[in-house]
Amino acid sequence: MPRTKTTLVDLDVQLLQALGHPTRLAIVRELVGTNQVCACDFTSCCDVGQPTVSHHLRILRDAGVIESERRGTSIFYRLVPAAAERLKALAGVMSGGPQVIPAGALRRPATSASSANARPD
Repeated sequence: MPRTKTTLVDLDVQLLQALGHPTRLAIVRELVGTNQVCACDFTSCCDVGQPTVSHHLRILRDAGVIESERRGTSIFYRLVPAAAERLKALAGVMSGGPQVIPAGALRRPATSASSANARPD
């Protein structure tokens, strides 16, 4: 099935696609209930090598599910609270409840490089 423009930009689609892989779901489950986890600790929970973990962490980060912080040579990851709230809202909508959080709540803040090139309003 060819992708439409809507599926390429819909933040709900990106969120669900990011969670739709067993390794990425295992990473998210590992992060639930913790403040943060070092990237090196995901290889034991996911039973894959570090390059594969890094690939899946990038997909989750690009979808706005997790965020990272570098400390020296280590990178620590944590869940983005807005992503968890968006999942709760999607589950509510699917069970007949109202949509509480707009999809725009998952938009990532502009980086300094992209905001420097942005047009003033």
